[in-house]
Amino acid sequence: MIAVLQRVSRARVLVDGQQVGAVEGGLMILLGVDKEDSEEDSSFLVEKTAVMRIFGDGEGKMNLSLLDVRGGALVVSQFTLLGDWRKGRRPSFTRAAGPAAGQRLYQHFIEGLRARGVAVQTGQFGAMMEVQLTNDGPVTFVLNSRES
Repeated sequence: MIAVLQRVSRARVLVDGQQVGAVEGGLMILLGVDKEDSEEDSSFLVEKTAVMRIFGDGEGKMNLSLLDVRGGALVVSQFTLLGDWRKGRRPSFTRAAGPAAGQRLYQHFIEGLRARGVAVQTGQFGAMMEVQLTNDGPVTFVLNSRES
Protein backbone atom coordinates (compact mmCIF):
# COMPACT_ATOMS: atom_id res chain seq x y z
CA MET A 1 0.00 0.00 0.00
CA ILE A 2 1.30 3.41 -0.95
CA ALA A 3 0.30 6.65 0.73
CA VAL A 4 1.42 10.06 -0.47
CA LEU A 5 1.13 12.46 2.46
CA GLN A 6 1.04 16.14 1.58
CA ARG A 7 0.95 18.66 4.40
CA VAL A 8 -1.69 21.21 3.40
CA SER A 9 -3.18 24.43 4.64
CA ARG A 10 -6.33 23.48 2.69
CA ALA A 11 -7.48 20.82 0.27
CA ARG A 12 -10.70 19.76 -1.38
CA VAL A 13 -11.98 17.22 -3.85
CA LEU A 14 -14.78 17.69 -6.36
CA VAL A 15 -16.81 15.16 -8.33
CA ASP A 16 -18.82 16.53 -11.25
CA GLY A 17 -18.13 20.05 -9.99
CA GLN A 18 -19.53 19.32 -6.51
CA GLN A 19 -17.33 19.33 -3.43
CA VAL A 20 -17.39 15.93 -1.71
CA GLY A 21 -14.63 16.46 0.85
CA ALA A 22 -12.38 19.20 2.24
CA VAL A 23 -9.92 19.98 5.04
CA GLU A 24 -8.49 23.18 6.44
CA GLY A 25 -5.05 22.27 7.76
CA GLY A 26 -3.71 18.75 7.96
CA LEU A 27 -2.95 16.17 5.31
CA MET A 28 -4.00 15.40 1.77
CA ILE A 29 -3.49 11.65 1.41
CA LEU A 30 -3.42 9.86 -1.92
CA LEU A 31 -3.81 6.13 -1.28
CA GLY A 32 -2.95 3.31 -3.67
CA VAL A 33 -3.76 -0.31 -2.83
CA ASP A 34 -1.64 -3.18 -4.16
CA LYS A 35 -3.38 -6.46 -5.02
CA GLU A 36 -1.26 -8.17 -2.34
CA ASP A 37 -2.06 -5.69 0.43
CA SER A 38 -3.92 -6.66 3.58
CA GLU A 39 -5.41 -5.03 6.67
CA GLU A 40 -1.93 -5.26 8.20
CA ASP A 41 -0.54 -2.95 5.48
CA SER A 42 -3.41 -0.53 6.05
CA SER A 43 -2.99 -0.54 9.84
CA PHE A 44 0.76 0.05 9.51
CA LEU A 45 0.19 3.13 7.33
CA VAL A 46 -2.59 4.41 9.61
CA GLU A 47 -0.24 4.35 12.58
CA LYS A 48 2.61 6.04 10.70
CA THR A 49 0.30 8.68 9.25
CA ALA A 50 -1.24 9.59 12.60
CA VAL A 51 2.00 9.91 14.59
CA MET A 52 4.68 10.96 12.09
CA ARG A 53 6.16 14.26 13.26
CA ILE A 54 5.81 16.37 10.11
CA PHE A 55 4.18 19.56 11.45
CA GLY A 56 6.09 22.52 12.83
CA ASP A 57 6.23 23.34 16.51
CA GLY A 58 6.58 26.86 17.94
CA GLU A 59 10.17 26.98 16.69
CA GLY A 60 9.33 25.73 13.21
CA LYS A 61 10.86 22.28 13.73
CA MET A 62 8.96 19.20 12.57
CA ASN A 63 8.13 17.92 16.04
CA LEU A 64 4.34 17.56 15.91
CA SER A 65 2.12 14.86 14.45
CA LEU A 66 -1.27 15.07 12.77
CA LEU A 67 -2.80 14.07 16.11
CA ASP A 68 -0.80 16.75 17.96
CA VAL A 69 -2.03 19.55 15.69
CA ARG A 70 -5.56 18.11 15.51
CA GLY A 71 -5.35 18.30 11.74
CA GLY A 72 -7.79 16.75 9.34
CA ALA A 73 -7.09 14.27 6.58
CA LEU A 74 -8.56 14.25 3.09
CA VAL A 75 -8.11 10.70 1.77
CA VAL A 76 -8.41 10.06 -1.97
CA SER A 77 -8.01 6.67 -3.65
CA GLN A 78 -5.44 6.68 -6.44
CA PHE A 79 -4.68 3.36 -8.12
CA THR A 80 -2.23 5.08 -10.49
CA LEU A 81 0.31 5.11 -7.64
CA LEU A 82 0.74 1.41 -8.46
CA GLY A 83 1.53 2.10 -12.11
CA ASP A 84 4.59 0.33 -13.49
CA TRP A 85 6.23 2.70 -15.97
CA ARG A 86 9.46 0.75 -16.58
CA LYS A 87 8.46 -0.94 -19.86
CA GLY A 88 6.97 0.74 -22.89
CA ARG A 89 5.25 4.09 -22.97
CA ARG A 90 1.97 3.26 -21.25
CA PRO A 91 2.03 2.34 -17.56
CA SER A 92 0.75 -1.05 -16.49
CA PHE A 93 -1.60 -1.25 -13.53
CA THR A 94 -1.45 -5.01 -12.94
CA ARG A 95 -0.17 -4.45 -9.37
CA ALA A 96 -3.23 -2.43 -8.37
CA ALA A 97 -5.93 -4.16 -6.34
CA GLY A 98 -9.25 -4.81 -8.03
CA PRO A 99 -12.16 -2.48 -7.20
CA ALA A 100 -13.66 -4.61 -4.41
CA ALA A 101 -10.39 -5.25 -2.57
CA GLY A 102 -9.18 -1.71 -3.20
CA GLN A 103 -12.33 -0.17 -1.77
CA ARG A 104 -12.31 -2.50 1.24
CA LEU A 105 -8.74 -1.54 2.20
CA TYR A 106 -9.34 2.13 1.37
CA GLN A 107 -12.25 2.07 3.86
CA HIS A 108 -10.12 0.16 6.39
CA PHE A 109 -7.50 2.93 6.21
CA ILE A 110 -10.14 5.66 6.65
CA GLU A 111 -11.77 3.91 9.61
CA GLY A 112 -8.34 3.34 11.17
CA LEU A 113 -7.56 7.06 11.06
CA ARG A 114 -10.98 7.90 12.48
CA ALA A 115 -10.44 5.39 15.30
CA ARG A 116 -7.19 7.25 16.14
CA GLY A 117 -9.17 10.49 16.45
CA VAL A 118 -8.43 12.05 13.06
CA ALA A 119 -11.23 13.99 11.36
CA VAL A 120 -11.34 12.34 7.93
CA GLN A 121 -12.93 13.57 4.73
CA THR A 122 -12.80 11.53 1.53
CA GLY A 123 -13.03 11.59 -2.19
CA GLN A 124 -15.40 9.25 -3.99
CA PHE A 125 -13.87 5.82 -4.63
CA GLY A 126 -13.65 5.01 -8.34
CA ALA A 127 -14.85 8.42 -9.54
CA MET A 128 -13.06 10.94 -11.71
CA MET A 129 -12.12 13.64 -9.22
CA GLU A 130 -10.65 17.10 -9.27
CA VAL A 131 -8.28 17.59 -6.35
CA GLN A 132 -7.28 21.08 -5.26
CA LEU A 133 -4.75 21.77 -2.54
CA THR A 134 -2.39 24.28 -1.08
CA ASN A 135 0.73 22.39 -0.09
CA ASP A 136 2.22 23.72 3.14
CA GLY A 137 5.99 23.83 2.97
CA PRO A 138 5.92 22.09 0.57
CA VAL A 139 6.11 18.98 2.70
CA THR A 140 5.41 15.66 0.98
CA PHE A 141 6.25 12.08 1.98
CA VAL A 142 5.70 8.79 0.16
CA LEU A 143 5.04 5.85 2.48
CA ASN A 144 5.07 2.28 1.20
CA SER A 145 3.98 -0.52 3.52
CA ARG A 146 6.26 -2.92 1.61
CA GLU A 147 9.28 -0.90 2.74
CA SER A 148 8.51 -1.10 6.47
